[in-house]
Amino acid sequence: MAVPSIRNFAFIDGQNLNLGIRDLGWKVDWPRFRIHLEEHYGVGRAFYFIGYVPENQSLYTTLQNAGYTLIFKEVTYHRDGKPKGNVGAELVLQAMIEYPHYERAVIVTGDGDFGCLVRYLYERQKLERVLSPNRKQCSALLKRAARERLDFLEGARRKIEYKN
Repeated sequence: MAVPSIRNFAFIDGQNLNLGIRDLGWKVDWPRFRIHLEEHYGVGRAFYFIGYVPENQSLYTTLQNAGYTLIFKEVTYHRDGKPKGNVGAELVLQAMIEYPHYERAVIVTGDGDFGCLVRYLYERQKLERVLSPNRKQCSALLKRAARERLDFLEGARRKIEYKN
């Protein structure tokens, strides 16, 4: 397989990625995942969208040191105290702001809310791939929009899994 141009950008739905992989029973090694994006999908820049929780500073530092550009969303809290950082609008907006600067986009999510973005990019030959964390939780809307440009990260587990 030929490696695509390094001018591709990744747009990563951080919560969807983390929860989707966690539901499979493993964790992502962030530096290895960043290398995987570059080597397999030609990603030169990787935007990681995440809710900002001050207690997670060490995670943010790890992600930045691994080469991700973090885009923070202010979080709200559920009644049970769990934070919610819905990053959908920010991811779509950033993908459109950066549109002239990348050859193709890699969208990392399983969320059907991104179906319209994926369809738009696909129709303009600007979609490299959609990487869904979890086959069982990948939205049918996203599958339809991505068509043959959909990969599942569970297939890359041995390359990107965090090992103690």
